[in-house]
Amino acid sequence: MAFPTDFFWGASSSAYQIEGASAKDGKGKSVQDVKEIPAELPDFTVCSGHYERYKEDVALFKELGLKAYRFSIAWTRIIPDGVGEVNQAGVDFYNSLIDELKANDIEPIVTIYHFDLPAALQEKGGWGERATVDAFVDFARVCFETFGDRVKYWQTINEQNMMTLVPEHVVSGPLEGYPLYQANHHMFVAQSKAMAVCHEVRPECKIGPAPNISVNYPASSDPKDVLAAQYADAVRNWLYLDAAVFGEYNALALDFIKRSGYTIDVTDEDREIMRNGKPDFIAFNYYATGTVGYVEGETLVDDEGNIHGPGSQVDNPHLSKTEFSGWWIDPVGFRNTINEIYTRYRLPLVVTENGLGERDELVDGQVNDDYRIKYLSEHIAQVKAAVDSGIPMFGYNPWSVMDLISTHEGFLKRYGFIYVNRTNDDELDLARIKKKSFGWYTRVIESNGENLSTEI
Repeated sequence: MAFPTDFFWGASSSAYQIEGASAKDGKGKSVQDVKEIPAELPDFTVCSGHYERYKEDVALFKELGLKAYRFSIAWTRIIPDGVGEVNQAGVDFYNSLIDELKANDIEPIVTIYHFDLPAALQEKGGWGERATVDAFVDFARVCFETFGDRVKYWQTINEQNMMTLVPEHVVSGPLEGYPLYQANHHMFVAQSKAMAVCHEVRPECKIGPAPNISVNYPASSDPKDVLAAQYADAVRNWLYLDAAVFGEYNALALDFIKRSGYTIDVTDEDREIMRNGKPDFIAFNYYATGTVGYVEGETLVDDEGNIHGPGSQVDNPHLSKTEFSGWWIDPVGFRNTINEIYTRYRLPLVVTENGLGERDELVDGQVNDDYRIKYLSEHIAQVKAAVDSGIPMFGYNPWSVMDLISTHEGFLKRYGFIYVNRTNDDELDLARIKKKSFGWYTRVIESNGENLSTEI
């Protein structure tokens, strides 16, 4: 089998990392705008300048050959304080962006929430408060009603599991006393409600979750290592997809949570809402697998409050690592993850992030990112193998369409097909420069994934 002829070859971004204009045209502050940022990193006032340059950027997306563009809508551009009046200027911007994409035959694939909770809601307790559930659902309804005539594919919440496992990256203020798994539960309820509203308001649209999913290998065939890896997968992966697809908590993950000392208030109404929130597909982000070994006597929670369970991450001698993040490079693990997701949930799949962040250098007006070409070629080959095996996949949207602010390294770490001429210290002219991978990906798309040669 080949890739479907209508396969969504795309690329991804998020509003707070690419748009800039963080206080322009009535936009309110998000948690990203108020969180403490290390002095060596830039804030989010300019980013890649996409807000002002979106028409120029969409023209480049068209030249790249994109069939789809996965992006997010900034909650605080539409509803500045999270609740209340709709900001027409924000609506106008996304209307113009969506219209520009459609005019260039690029399918918009939209994430409702990508790490940018309104700061005004965070000040009231954020996702720890049930009121945020209603605020999110109201925001989602505005999105469906306003943009759903042109946006057919929606994701609810980007990487909810990462917001729970590493909350310091997306929650402003101190985490001490933050009701971590109660907040996570509120996101489950909000997601289910939003999916039901989407089907009610726009029955022609499709919607699904967008967690970061990657399997964990046991360190050996020792049954205890296998058990440790099962717990790691439950807490990292299946908790989030079981809740989204089945409307239920994964048993191992719930055991994990309880033994770790967390309590969750789950009402009968919550259970009913979660059962009724039916996704049409699963979107997922993939970067790296993990390997887990059993540790005798290890507690479920360490002194810093991090959940580990009966095992911990160990090195995998069969894999190499990325320079910046130290993530394992595992293309076959991509296919292992795809296989596991589809076997468990039997829903169509779309990849909404996958990519390699590196210290790209502009030399004589060019960026020769052969390392990215190699990485993407090997990963797309595994998507093709999954399609060949009969798994229904309808899109691949690597991270990221162009350089944008990386969470940990700003513009030191770059992922894009398009180089943005700026540094962490200097905005320069924000010129767009096509990298070597730009031409390579164009050829991949033109061949519908058949030509993955790294020679170009």
